Order: sequence, then C-alpha cells, then structure tokens
Amino acid sequence: MDIADSIEQQVSTHPVVLYMKGTPQQPQCGFSANAVQILSACGVEDFFAVNVLADPEIRQGIKDYSSWPTIPQLYVNGEFVGGSDIMAEMFQNGELKKLLEK
Repeated sequence: MDIADSIEQQVSTHPVVLYMKGTPQQPQCGFSANAVQILSACGVEDFFAVNVLADPEIRQGIKDYSSWPTIPQLYVNGEFVGGSDIMAEMFQNGELKKLLEK
C-alpha cells in the first residue's frame, strides 16, 4: 500500500481526521494546537489524529494528497476542509460546527 492509499483509507474510515504536528494531548506547533482547540470548541473530542512528525512519508504525502502546503489539515467525512486558518474562519461563522454535526 502506498502512502496515498494509506491516507485515503484514513480519511474514508474515520469521520473526522486531523493531520497535525504532535498529538492532541501534546501539539508540537501553535497551528496544530489551535486546530485541536477549534475541534474541541465544536464539541468534537474524539477524532482520528495523525502525527506527521512521526512519519516523514505521511508529512509529505498529505501535502501531495490535498495539494495543500501546510499542516494541520482537517478532513470531515472524507472531504478536505482546510488548515488552521480556514478552520478558524469556518468556526467563527458557524460553518464548521454545522459540517461536523453531519
């Protein structure tokens, strides 16, 4: 299984997937910490987190997969939502909570 297949499997089998630096308990960058806080504020405590720092292949592979250059990256129901800035914007206008409730 190549890295794109592995990522495809992760995003299609888990309703909420966050590719991040570190873990939800120990984020390794401010943007990842922010993403975890936003999910928590939306009432999502249980999500599938992938620490890209633990696997360089995933770290590069997720950027190729989404054509998005930065980490964190949020997927909801198999769809790429965006990074920390987009999550924050969607959280502010209420879109993210609606998306997560589906």
